[in-house]
Amino acid sequence: MSQVKVAVVVGSLRKDSLNLKLAHALVALAPKDWSFDFVKIDDLPLYNQDLDANFPAPATRLKQQVEAAQALLFVTPEYNRSIPGVLKNAIDWASRPWGKNSWGGKPSGVVGISVGAIGTALAQQHLRNVLSYLDVESLGQPEMFLQAKEGFFDADGKVSNPDTVKFLQAYVDRYVSFVSKHVGMGHSH
Repeated sequence: MSQVKVAVVVGSLRKDSLNLKLAHALVALAPKDWSFDFVKIDDLPLYNQDLDANFPAPATRLKQQVEAAQALLFVTPEYNRSIPGVLKNAIDWASRPWGKNSWGGKPSGVVGISVGAIGTALAQQHLRNVLSYLDVESLGQPEMFLQAKEGFFDADGKVSNPDTVKFLQAYVDRYVSFVSKHVGMGHSH
């Protein structure tokens, strides 16, 4: 499957975000002819239904970025056993106005990394519930609950352990196959 465009949504705004590093590590393992568009979510106002009739420019741009993609990749930290508010806000914006859900029908991957022992397991579960409601199918296996221990990323932000790189490659290969099936079956918009 060639020329697949993936919208990457990182649920952290931190400049030195572990999840942003993980997103880049995954993208580096993907087929060279796939393109990855990192979606900007840090300038969105808080979602307010009063604005549905007059969408703010950052929300319009977000919807366009999502609609231009054939697949989605969510890379999220876990805040207080759930997804960060900034990520939920972006999901809400691109699902609106009612009947104009930009996420629908696109295959997705849901991954994350955290310093906690359970990785981002609960955040991912919450995110999958939201995505399911929005008609976004997410790859179920393999699950990726990574714990960022000291030295997980080297000074250049690369994954240092070869076994971890193998695990990431196995995930990317499954994701590519999952997306290719969907896009090949005419599910893309």
